Amino acid sequence: MSWPHTLEAYQLLDDPAASGERVAELWRRSGARTVEVFTEHGDKGSTDFVRVIIPGSNGRSCGGGAPTLGVVGRLGGLGARPEQIGFVSDGDGALTAVAVAGKLLDAAAKGDRLPGDVVVATHIDPDAPTRPHDPVPFMDSAVAPEVNNRHEVTEAMDAVLSIDTTKGNRICNHRGFAITPTIKAGWILRVSEDLLNVASRVSGALPAVLPITMQDITPYGNDVYHLNSIVQPTVATSAPVVGVAITTESAVAGSATGATDLWSVESAVRFVIEVAKDFGREQLDFYDAADAQRLIDLYGSMAILQTQGRQRQQ
Repeated sequence: MSWPHTLEAYQLLDDPAASGERVAELWRRSGARTVEVFTEHGDKGSTDFVRVIIPGSNGRSCGGGAPTLGVVGRLGGLGARPEQIGFVSDGDGALTAVAVAGKLLDAAAKGDRLPGDVVVATHIDPDAPTRPHDPVPFMDSAVAPEVNNRHEVTEAMDAVLSIDTTKGNRICNHRGFAITPTIKAGWILRVSEDLLNVASRVSGALPAVLPITMQDITPYGNDVYHLNSIVQPTVATSAPVVGVAITTESAVAGSATGATDLWSVESAVRFVIEVAKDFGREQLDFYDAADAQRLIDLYGSMAILQTQGRQRQQ
């Protein structure tokens, strides 16, 4: 089970002194050899980015051919200090990612190595800003979204799971976690049956699906409404991206404290780990490649949706 790693990650991140280096040290104690920490400064403050590679037994990091899974923890911040005291709801994406890496590193140290490499990345900011958003306030980020993608999405990732708190809406009224349809190079594809199977296996219930619109898969900064940043990694990669949303029945502000449901987080941790197992063994597909190619043949590329649009390109 992943409870010890979820609790350990929560204790570490629910702290005004939380930092990328503290997360890196946690991972190193669990056996990580390749951990990177970057600090980025913006107009609204600074944040630490952390990234770790968990090598697979047949992963590319050791010369093998198994595919690499990217796991991205999306958020504005872990806290909204000094406006709020404590860990905010928006931090669940980072919490899940940190716990996933901890569990995978611990399992590998005991001899349970996954076939493929797993790259886990997120950012750590205990005092991020907030901004207005309907129906509930958003957590903001100290740096621009493209900075997040530069540090969190790498060319090595053959597929990406992007984890984000997705509670501040009336679109998915479900307590637990939900997955999005697969997004690839501007196309919103059908929901992966393989991922639905894993979600059912992990939760013991019918899987929940978060609706995604064309607006959501376009880059931030284009003055278009976005549900949140859950699938923003898709603007930085041609690999398939699926959002893993931590969800609630009622609308909860990202800046709300006392709103983190560790049961939901731990379920999402197990989902990501099970996907990593099956993806590395090439027993799970994020999308139907032939079906996706048929769409491109019929209707052309949708890669323009990964950009700021025609007017800004001109």
